[in-house]
Amino acid sequence: MTPLSTGDPESIGGYTLLGRLGAGGMGVVYLGVSASGRQVAVKLVHGPYAQEEEFRTRFRQEIAAARRVSGAFTAPVVDADPDAERPWMATLYVPGLNLAEVVKQAGPLSQRELRALGLGLTEALRDIHRVGLVHRDLKPGNVLMTEDGPRVIDFGISRAADNQSYTTTGRMIGTPPFMSPEQLASPRDVTPASDVFSLGSLLVFAAIGTGPFDADSPYITGYQVVHGTPDLGGVPEALLDIVERCLDKDPAARPELTDIYRMLQALPQSDIVGSPKSGQSAKARRRPTSRSETTTHASAATGAGTGKRRRRMLLTGLGAALAVAALCIGVGVFVSDPDTAASDDAGRAAALPDGWRPWQTKLRYDVKGIPLDYNSPGCVAGGGALFCGGTGMTAARVDTASGHVRWRTGTRPQGAQPIGVRDGLVYVHEQPDDRTRRVVALDAGTGHRRWQRDISTSEEAVLYDGGLLTMSPDQASFVAYGPAGKELWRTPSLDELCTPTALGGAPYALCSQGTEPGQAPVELMKIGPGSLTETATLPKKAEALGAVGGQPLFLAPQTAKDVYDSGYERPYNALLRVAPKTGQIRRIPLAHPLTGAATLVDGVVYFVRSNGSVTAVSADSGKQLWQKMTDVESLSAPAVSATYKRVYFANRFGRLLALDSRTGAEVWRTSALPDPGDKAQDYPPRVMLVKDAIVAMAGDTAFSRSPNGPA
Repeated sequence: MTPLSTGDPESIGGYTLLGRLGAGGMGVVYLGVSASGRQVAVKLVHGPYAQEEEFRTRFRQEIAAARRVSGAFTAPVVDADPDAERPWMATLYVPGLNLAEVVKQAGPLSQRELRALGLGLTEALRDIHRVGLVHRDLKPGNVLMTEDGPRVIDFGISRAADNQSYTTTGRMIGTPPFMSPEQLASPRDVTPASDVFSLGSLLVFAAIGTGPFDADSPYITGYQVVHGTPDLGGVPEALLDIVERCLDKDPAARPELTDIYRMLQALPQSDIVGSPKSGQSAKARRRPTSRSETTTHASAATGAGTGKRRRRMLLTGLGAALAVAALCIGVGVFVSDPDTAASDDAGRAAALPDGWRPWQTKLRYDVKGIPLDYNSPGCVAGGGALFCGGTGMTAARVDTASGHVRWRTGTRPQGAQPIGVRDGLVYVHEQPDDRTRRVVALDAGTGHRRWQRDISTSEEAVLYDGGLLTMSPDQASFVAYGPAGKELWRTPSLDELCTPTALGGAPYALCSQGTEPGQAPVELMKIGPGSLTETATLPKKAEALGAVGGQPLFLAPQTAKDVYDSGYERPYNALLRVAPKTGQIRRIPLAHPLTGAATLVDGVVYFVRSNGSVTAVSADSGKQLWQKMTDVESLSAPAVSATYKRVYFANRFGRLLALDSRTGAEVWRTSALPDPGDKAQDYPPRVMLVKDAIVAMAGDTAFSRSPNGPA
């Protein structure tokens, strides 16, 4: 342990810090003490990583995984705050060296010690696998050697056995010399058998001081793991059968943990040490047993004649291994694209645009001298085409088969995404100056301007079944326009804050008294030619979702209190269904309050939380249909395929996720885009369907993928 330095905090989460245990690429580990005197190792994430949403998700995953495992041979989590400005986790402080340090300082283990190590690791893996996890990074640095036996640490890349890896494109997380062949070549196929392979490599390292696939570079090492024969020279004969079976390339051929445990129990309890590989410095064939022999061996290895046996050396106060290793995750780039899983519908012939192939295109269109960063970009689909616009781009038609831009229009970015497509027209907003805003109808085939009308600078235009509804520039009237730009009707507005909307294809206004939305009950007003009829009064901060069976549907908040805490998500405890003719409101209670962005699709309300949780609720009964914790943060609103029975999502980094719309089970996911652009963190992601093709936006990048998942 080293003293705290300038810039180190004095306490974290109520734990007083005593000093630094170590540091790694992802953070710093401190020795802390609670008010009751319990010592903990506090892992504090570096600031830059704390700003990455995918890293925060992985850190939450590490905490959740470690908490699920409780056994004599693991280090338990005692406290954590993954949502802090700089996330942290506290684990029980276990003094001791890790296996890598032990072998470096005192040489390979004796057969007696190998037996104890193997039995302890087998029990630890049993506890890990019992709760449905695969550790995925079992290596010497993640095994603490204590008086009570080995302790397995670092669940930073543990995954549920039925889930896929959580990595970005081209990156495979793990430590190559101790990874399994399937982890390197096909990470989505990793099962508990992968940890058995790693156990075999680790036992070889403990027996002779080097791994069975060591090479001069991690790339060659990775190749050897996948294709090569393990080098087991020097491994004690009694251990050979165990490690050979563990290192089988076929996961199905590897032994079960119960079989490994039985074989390890039969190992001789001898002080004999395995022979080193050719080229290594010689080690004693027999483990030293006297105090003087131990002193000589330790002095040669460390330059300091401590006169203590290995057992005592393991207990020296170098407990940094508990979490330092957890911050130094090895990365080897062996697989160029982890998208290897095929969906259960891989053989289905999808209805795709003619000539479709997966594509990706940048939509940014910088115009000199024009500020680009306001509102957000987006795309709408119609007539088999894609129309995009918004921050950083002019309105454009994108070919849905190739991603090629067919036309652009405008001399400056639109400032907002397109409104919609209908009858051969695409409707966009245009704001030539601070005082003027227009709705413009463009020919969908050519991009030529067909007509334009000035509208309110503060309210959106919306499409309804009979035309386009907006507000006049002075906000005194609601105005409806037909496809040819002709004014269909005009209705005076109220002396209230009103917003035009379309629910179930019908034109409505949402009005409330006051100068700020959400500060008063919401009046649902039915709009028609020359008429504005009050239909129903809804609670303060009620959220409009759409309509079911022609009846407007709203969310009722559990509390309307204004909360300005970062990350706060308002809870909702009921659905409100309005009969448009009578104004009668039917309250549909939810089983329990739900939070997140809510979207109504085909009679189902999907609640999507910022942490990746998705909950599906029946819009008719309020019954929860399913809930899925996806571990993919910043998900878009869903797009639902009735044909494939799937719900699709995108996240800010361009990762796509497909869930079964009936059960919420994950069907497939893709890796993140290699380069979604410099605005990925700033703009919300979007996903939609063009026929069966998935089209999504991440930052200023649009891309399309097959509904059959990664290929």
